[in-house]
Amino acid sequence: MKATLTPQDLAEHALAASTADDCIATIRDTTSANLRWANNTLTTNGVMHGVTMTVVSFVVGREGIATGSVTGSATTVTQATALVEAADRAARRSTPAEDAAELLTGEAEPAWAEMPEGTSIDVYDRLAPALGEAFATAASERRILYGFVDHEVATTYLASSRGLRLRHVQPTGHYGVTGKPEDLSDSAWVGGATRDFRDVDPVALDRELATRLSWGARRVELPAGRYDTVLPPTAVADLMIYAYWSASAREAHDGQSVFSRPGGGTRIGDRLSTRPVRLFSDPAYDGLQAAPFVMASSSSNTSSVFDNGLPLARTDWIEDGELRALLQTRHSAQLTGQPVTPGIDNLVLGVDGADGSLETLVGDTERGLLLTCLWYIRAVDPQTLLLTGLTRDGVYLVENGEITGAVNNFRFNESPVDLLGRFSVASPTVPAFSREWGDYFSRTAMPALRVPDFNMSSVSQAT
Repeated sequence: MKATLTPQDLAEHALAASTADDCIATIRDTTSANLRWANNTLTTNGVMHGVTMTVVSFVVGREGIATGSVTGSATTVTQATALVEAADRAARRSTPAEDAAELLTGEAEPAWAEMPEGTSIDVYDRLAPALGEAFATAASERRILYGFVDHEVATTYLASSRGLRLRHVQPTGHYGVTGKPEDLSDSAWVGGATRDFRDVDPVALDRELATRLSWGARRVELPAGRYDTVLPPTAVADLMIYAYWSASAREAHDGQSVFSRPGGGTRIGDRLSTRPVRLFSDPAYDGLQAAPFVMASSSSNTSSVFDNGLPLARTDWIEDGELRALLQTRHSAQLTGQPVTPGIDNLVLGVDGADGSLETLVGDTERGLLLTCLWYIRAVDPQTLLLTGLTRDGVYLVENGEITGAVNNFRFNESPVDLLGRFSVASPTVPAFSREWGDYFSRTAMPALRVPDFNMSSVSQAT
């Protein structure tokens, strides 16, 4: 056999080398390209390539099926064999898996034989000249720009001893730019996600930063309290991703989350909002396309290695304000009596009938706050999904529909589930990028929300 293997060779070798009763091999071939800059000057750039393999072994015993999972770099026969042997050993030493289920069967899809796709520094051919223009403009207007762009293309191959041969190509790009005046007395941030960087305009981003920094010419100190607050799509994504990650059907069924029904069971079927709110995931959503099948390297409350290869389709988590589904494996679905609804790698929040824009929400605010983004978000109480965190890179005072200055940062205490029932106005849904979670979960689309009594629990000294 060749010393260096293609991803398909690696997968077939792993299945042949395993001595377990069943085996699943997942190969992830990833290339990434990035640029970073500071003080209006490019500082670093790089291109990286890596191949990782996950081997899941299944061993049948008298009391059930035990599993072992191992992940590591693998481009050679020796490396692949070592991972397989380690997974086989781990399975034989494990206790029977609670989530055991019949593995999916299948055959090679047409794309299985295709080679991995990748990216290169050329993805920034259109962006780089415009970035230079933005640097020059910022310097002439006494601003300093810091930031990065990152593009990754991951080609994943999933093969099983039951015949499955699946392939998925996932492009992921994101960017973030921070602007500061020369005296570093203030900061503003803009960022987003993209599939190919053809829709990213550094000159427009710099203009937005200049506008936000101009709002900071007037500084106002405000106390803690409840404020009429406009959350832009970025901040809404910060909160809704946490709610999505907390939507484990198993934990809800066991009475451990905000989605648990008092007295037992889940809150599926309960109304969470009187507004026509819909929260859903769809692997085919335009611009946010994600893997159309389950790829699980280990089992947890929200994923199962036995579900590898399970097809994914649009799932409505909340529809017309009603909770319709939670993150379900085949195992948890048996416990809860609900359909199987695995997690999907994107999230969309919408409010039917919403119109206007973020600017409209601000223009209709008599006195309140406009946020930029949130960070350092942590759970305080899982039973209500009360979260705490800090505002970041721009909190602005709105008076009579106009932004009149920048205010101090705050610590907030809010539940994203509760907010869905309390917001007063929403804008249409647009692509959004979470400042807090975007490195891990970048495919989101959100509206802006105006919340009349957002709880700024204390003043923060964070800058």
